[in-house]
Amino acid sequence: MPMTPSHFPSAEFADLLSANAGFAASFQGSNLTGSAAKGLAIVTCMDSRISPLAVVGMQSGDAKILRNAGARVTEDVLRTLVLATYLLGVNRILVMPHTDCRMAQSEESDIHETISEQFGVDTRSLEFRTVSDQRSALITDVTRIRSYPLLRKGVVVGGAIYNVSSGVLEPLDC
Repeated sequence: MPMTPSHFPSAEFADLLSANAGFAASFQGSNLTGSAAKGLAIVTCMDSRISPLAVVGMQSGDAKILRNAGARVTEDVLRTLVLATYLLGVNRILVMPHTDCRMAQSEESDIHETISEQFGVDTRSLEFRTVSDQRSALITDVTRIRSYPLLRKGVVVGGAIYNVSSGVLEPLDC
């Protein structure tokens, strides 16, 4: 049986729609294409303290941005990078986790327990991909991309940790 769509929650999103009206009134991005103008894809965390394009001195249209909790290279990230490297102009990939990340401050079981205790939801069917050693995890994730057989040949992959307190990007030998 098909689901009946519910009405858009306008009251809860009123601030966003109002801000968008101002954005759209002076919008200058209509000449951009779907390709990464600077040939870059950045895999980073969903943390709201990170403005990925600003961190590397770029602007809209320059790079593809892939975000998830902890900046982990998942199957979906690999799927997206395959598309980006073949169809969207990406020829280099930066994996960019950050300091003070929630995914690097707890064990997987602790996060499941916290959600269960505070909200009564059993999340154990999910893998949050927490890390106890960010540098080691970054090396693993960069290696995973570099060795992925479906990625376009010749793509350059690097890893760096973004410091949310100083704004400094620290490259890591991977």
